Amino acid sequence: MLGTGPDVLLPTSIRVVEGPAADEIRAWGADPALGHRLATGLAEAGFRVIAADYEGHLAAHPKPGTLTAETLCADLLAIADAGSAETFAYYGYSWFGLAGLQLATRTDRLTALAMGGFPPLGGPYRPMLRVTRATYELAVEPPARRGDPVPGDWDSADLTLSPDQTRQYLSLYESLEHFDDTAVTLPPFPRLAFAGEKDTIVYGPKWGDAVIDMAGPLIAGRAELEARGWRVEVIPGADHMSAMRAEVVLPLLTGWLSAADRPK
Repeated sequence: MLGTGPDVLLPTSIRVVEGPAADEIRAWGADPALGHRLATGLAEAGFRVIAADYEGHLAAHPKPGTLTAETLCADLLAIADAGSAETFAYYGYSWFGLAGLQLATRTDRLTALAMGGFPPLGGPYRPMLRVTRATYELAVEPPARRGDPVPGDWDSADLTLSPDQTRQYLSLYESLEHFDDTAVTLPPFPRLAFAGEKDTIVYGPKWGDAVIDMAGPLIAGRAELEARGWRVEVIPGADHMSAMRAEVVLPLLTGWLSAADRPK
């Protein structure tokens, strides 16, 4: 935990990755110090940050048959409990953004919700199910390697996860196959949704020919989202990786959370 003030839950590692692993992360447009920068920036802005490397925990202790939306939310609430947070704001990006929406439907402890890189309406649940099913199948029967992966080209990426590690994410999206985000009614707490303008990934046959569009539903559904109480931000020129960088996210989060925490 870092800082003092209103609680903010970040289900992410705050470790700074170094060495060759950091170089590989940078090559794909990501930030090896992302969690650290987010946590320290929010702490400096007057918040108490409860951070936990949940993804790392799942990598070390997979839940191949039990990582459903229900158990995911129970785990996130357990993290909040460990941080002694009775109520808290939540920020998650990509599938952790999805997790935040699920959390908001299952608890009254949220004071604010920020979803990055995953739309609250029109979410790509079935395409993500297709991708995670293909990922699991590749983990079970990995193809012969055809050269070094090219950063930004998902079809060239090597799969380094085990069958159990990939099966748990398939279990998650199987549990959400029939989830209807248009039917969700949230309490009247502040909510923020953002994505990069170019956040659309088109996968090839290796990944089930899935199209994962995170930006489109925000752009097309902006009026409805705003009518439902969401603040919507589309980051010009950014894709899925660049829109999650600390220099993009921190100004959004700190300004929005500070305004949300002011007495009405």
